[in-house]
Amino acid sequence: MDIKVIVGDIAQIEADAIVVNLFEGVEQPGGATAAVDKALDGAISSLISRGEIKGKFGEVNIVHTFGKLPARIVAIAGLGKRQDFNADKIRRVAGEFCRALRKLNCHKIATILHGAGMGGIELESSAEAIAEGALLGLYSFTKYKKSEYEDIEEMVIVIREEEKVSILERAVGKSKLVAEATNLARDMGNEPANYMTPSQMAEAAKEIASKYNLEFKVFDREDMEAMGMGALLGVAKGSNQPPKLITLSYKGDERSEKAIGLLGKGITFDSGGISIKPSEGMGDMKDDMAGAAAVMTALGAIAQLKLKINVTAIIPATENLPSGTALKPGDVLKASNGKTIEVISTDAEGRLILADALSYAQKLGLSPLIDLATLTGACRVALGTLYSGLFGNDQDLVDKVLRTAARTGERMWQMPMPEEYKEQNKSEIANVKNTGNRYGGAITAALFLSEFVDNTTWVHIDIAGTAFSNKESGYIIKGATGVGVRTLVELALSEAKSQEAI
Repeated sequence: MDIKVIVGDIAQIEADAIVVNLFEGVEQPGGATAAVDKALDGAISSLISRGEIKGKFGEVNIVHTFGKLPARIVAIAGLGKRQDFNADKIRRVAGEFCRALRKLNCHKIATILHGAGMGGIELESSAEAIAEGALLGLYSFTKYKKSEYEDIEEMVIVIREEEKVSILERAVGKSKLVAEATNLARDMGNEPANYMTPSQMAEAAKEIASKYNLEFKVFDREDMEAMGMGALLGVAKGSNQPPKLITLSYKGDERSEKAIGLLGKGITFDSGGISIKPSEGMGDMKDDMAGAAAVMTALGAIAQLKLKINVTAIIPATENLPSGTALKPGDVLKASNGKTIEVISTDAEGRLILADALSYAQKLGLSPLIDLATLTGACRVALGTLYSGLFGNDQDLVDKVLRTAARTGERMWQMPMPEEYKEQNKSEIANVKNTGNRYGGAITAALFLSEFVDNTTWVHIDIAGTAFSNKESGYIIKGATGVGVRTLVELALSEAKSQEAI
């Protein structure tokens, strides 16, 4: 979808639909909504007085103009309660009204800047949120099935101030590339596992590298054997698909050798291995590489923004399947940092492949390290599907990630990492075992990962509950969500700005 910023009067725009808004509890519309209402001979006011338009958050009410305006449809987007309004609400509203108008066969729509008046939102923030919410909310995975709706081809953001056009165009441009990166991560997560194997994931990374001039490396089984990556190779033993260790590097600051490390769990299908999962819902385990997809596509967006920082992504990729050669409960593996791991459950495989990836990141001198992983069902139990779990060994970095996630609308919640829980990971025959007991499972998984970062500043984001959605709401659609991409890009933007200030 093409998104433009123009100067004009929303009521005079030629389009299939125009979008205005209403806060909950407002009895008389103001601003652009009032102007459109006047042109419609008070139709909107009449519907408000009759209680048919309430302005509740997420509501999209449709009024046909019958030739009274150049547009054939007016959509009134409910913004909810004014005191609860923020930029993420704009993203969600944009997703809702775009999907509603797509169903009405609209190809060109025009909208005002929502919240950029009485809502107290800056013009730039509103434009960014509208563009992002629209592109994310209209996403659909149609590679194997034709969409039932035709696409909205163009969205026009209508403003009054000529001098703001260039600023808002830049804001929209940034949002568009971040949303497109998120949608690419969604595409990867929605791919069936027979089309998104470790080798095909390496090809996807190679394509991103070629497109955005990134350094690309892929290590095969023989390379990993030489590197001593026994944990990753242990998980890969059950599959006929060869494992891959993928790296992508962006160097935007030639003055510095320092680089941030982004790591993503890349299990392209997770059956649980010998500790096999129940068959119900197992098909969703194609999305167990959501962390890998997020770091790969985020790096592509960072490169497009030409940020003056250095970032390297590391993706350990393999399937986790049962077979005659598969890893067994009770086996002992040796990670590349020399630590031995007793395998209690082969379904706790994500932490095993990340153990070698984190150890490799340390050898490369990357810092800080941020890993994203659909790691534990326990995190989903603890936080549900709206919040990712956030763990770390440095409170300053944790706080920075929390603030960034709040800005992007990707909600996260800090989880504790008490030393006392390390007892659960102690093994009688190895340095560490790969699961504790059933209580505090997300925490003991994070503590397991901490064994492989030593003193490097590190944050772990457990996206098991947020990487996949069973319903659409706002800019979230059914299937893979692409969670983490927007937060990682925003973190990189923040880091680049802080480096410039030095």
